[in-house]
Amino acid sequence: MLIESNEKWIGVEEAADYLGVKPSTVREWIKKQTGIPAHKIGKQWKFKISDLDAWIKSGKSANI
Repeated sequence: MLIESNEKWIGVEEAADYLGVKPSTVREWIKKQTGIPAHKIGKQWKFKISDLDAWIKSGKSANI
């Protein structure tokens, strides 16, 4: 069974705001391959809040 998610994709600026950091910090995390759940769509990086939450809860964000 396929479960469809209607969760909105957010950009770097919104993800940074959600995480309480600067957009440049999010871009640096992507560049350093920290495991932040970023998806490149065209030329832009996009995120789902549920993926960011899971990344934080996993503890992987603490290893940056």
